[in-house]
Amino acid sequence: MAPVTLLVVGAGDRGTGHARWALDHPDRARVVAVAEPRDVRRTRFAETHGIAPGNAVADWKDLVVRGRIADAVLICTPDRLHVEPAAAFAALGYHIMLEKPMALDETACREIVAAVERAGVMLAVGHVLRYTPYTRTLKRLVDSGRIGDIISVQHLEPVGFWHQAHSFVRGNWRRHDESTSMLMAKSCHDLDWLQYVIGSPPARVSSFGRLSHFTAANRPEDAADRCADCSVEAGCPYSARRLYGGMLDRGEHVWPLSVVVDDFTPPALDEALRTGPYGRCVYACDNDVVDHQVVAMEFPGGATATFTMTAFTELTNRRTRIFGTRGELTGDGETIRVYDFLTRTEETVTPAGHGEMSAAGGHGGGDAGLMDAFVGAVATGDRTLVTSGARDSLASHLAVLAAERARHSGTVEPVPDVS
Repeated sequence: MAPVTLLVVGAGDRGTGHARWALDHPDRARVVAVAEPRDVRRTRFAETHGIAPGNAVADWKDLVVRGRIADAVLICTPDRLHVEPAAAFAALGYHIMLEKPMALDETACREIVAAVERAGVMLAVGHVLRYTPYTRTLKRLVDSGRIGDIISVQHLEPVGFWHQAHSFVRGNWRRHDESTSMLMAKSCHDLDWLQYVIGSPPARVSSFGRLSHFTAANRPEDAADRCADCSVEAGCPYSARRLYGGMLDRGEHVWPLSVVVDDFTPPALDEALRTGPYGRCVYACDNDVVDHQVVAMEFPGGATATFTMTAFTELTNRRTRIFGTRGELTGDGETIRVYDFLTRTEETVTPAGHGEMSAAGGHGGGDAGLMDAFVGAVATGDRTLVTSGARDSLASHLAVLAAERARHSGTVEPVPDVS
């Protein structure tokens, strides 16, 4: 069977990471073209994948006008720029892997779903947590009836103090008006994961959260606007010099350092921290997204769940407790403990490890699992390989949007139906 041919739209960290799977599996997939507006990123990506100069373009529309020149496309543009390319490539018959979130409001999400269903193509949204070995094992245990019927769930996303500072205080997702809410940008993964594990989207949601710490009111005395000029930087856990300089010193030329510089040298990093957004004091940025949030959910069968997102943790795996009628399941992203009420015994299950749960670590095998499923579905036509399809992803996005409405209004909000 010939390898599945791929276009990549957006050669940032996510697009580059997904495309790397093709390099590791050349018998199954091959990238034949890329669209990326940044010259350095586009050139580097094209060289890595051996793409002809004519197939490395700045604007994805230059690929659309050529018709269908590949089997599928990976759309990894900024969050607000998903709808137009998704609709255009779907109309040409491309199967689509679309980075999460699929879109930022209900109308746009439904436009994408309508476009792929009208064209009859497959859509896989980048909810990589569904595809980890850990999740597959946990899902099998739940579905087997080991703990009976699910009654309630506690789920925690420990964002990590430096990840919050990098992405959601200094970075691209710091402002709701320029990107989207914290819940959509970061935690749509988690509401989608809970829906997948429990077996249905929630019926009603409420939510509370705010920006508490990363504000001017908490700025230390004598702190400068930039870490490079700050007399108190050495005592600040959010120091940009410590985070990015430490990575450079250790030779870790990956995310998040790769977002800050293209040239991994001390002078390039020093210039970036003195002039770019990632060198700013976390108490002197223009951020407005929350740094902690809680979502309460009620599911159609009566089960309940709580989700907590907080910045104020080490960067570690998500943690979950599932309470059933016959047992309890506890998971930390690596191991799963099942306690049986009848026998009063416990079993610990450890799925095979597949890297850290960070973007740099491939999300615990989720990035590779998503690509494996998507490419397999395109190659064989077996749509069941993709678990994060159009309607399932629409359902979890509608839950996120309902939770944000609830947070702003102080209400309990119904989750709209996907139909």
